[in-house]
Amino acid sequence: MTAVEAAIDSTTQTLEAGKPVDWSRMLELLHRSTMTQSLKTQYQNATNISARIRLHRDYSMNKEGWFPWLFRQLDLTPGLKILEIGCGNGELWATSCYRLPEDCQVILTDISEGMLADAKKEIGEDSRFSYDQCDAAHLPFADEEFDLVVANHMLFYCDDIPQVLKEVRRVLKKGGRFCASTYSKRHMHEITDLVQEFNSQIVLSSVNLYDRFGLDNGEEILAPSFAQVTCQRYEDAIELGEAEPVISYILSCHGNQNALLLDRYQEFKQFVEDEVAGGFHITKDAGTFICRK
Repeated sequence: MTAVEAAIDSTTQTLEAGKPVDWSRMLELLHRSTMTQSLKTQYQNATNISARIRLHRDYSMNKEGWFPWLFRQLDLTPGLKILEIGCGNGELWATSCYRLPEDCQVILTDISEGMLADAKKEIGEDSRFSYDQCDAAHLPFADEEFDLVVANHMLFYCDDIPQVLKEVRRVLKKGGRFCASTYSKRHMHEITDLVQEFNSQIVLSSVNLYDRFGLDNGEEILAPSFAQVTCQRYEDAIELGEAEPVISYILSCHGNQNALLLDRYQEFKQFVEDEVAGGFHITKDAGTFICRK
């Protein structure tokens, strides 16, 4: 967009000076803007999350899988009222609905209407689930309403984490539990190393999310709000020899990679294919904090 703005300014000055305009250059910049917008809009729903889930689901060494493992950590019992904040596409519940006690009630929330639509589609018709579009920093629920609140890899996206934790504590019953998952700086570092070897200017996230809320600092962040905080780590790694899942994962990230790879995609694709051809190992270091009010 900065390039397009500069091109418009330059063209305006050229016209005012009565000089000929390079319209082919203008068309090229407009085409570039359209392609960039296309890359952006294709991830307004759960498509980008699905790309990341596929890499973990299809190539992880731990065959239990992240979502079944996390579901097991919730230690669900009959009659619980459960809230998930930032539910994404609902994969946590879709993969384990058959293990959810019949008389549990689950409310899934997300700030994105598109995410909630994908979650409804993923879970299907199930009277135990309801959906609410809301901001985790301002939950539209009564005090001490829930037995369990879940935040799966989402706290680090929140602008005001202390405010979100204040809201979580408010809606939790006395003795209720909060499950907040995240990862460390070691998690998936080979992906970052790969893209920066191709182009050192690529940043897959404008913020190191694990610095905002990660396995290394999570207990310190959670302790002021909860009486008890324990950490459970998920043991896993990724092994694969195919380029496409890695490329899809990279393009789904929140950084500047799409803009920098736009004109070099075929070159980048070949680079990744060469790098993973002999086998590619990706470190995973994720887990969840279980907190009690």
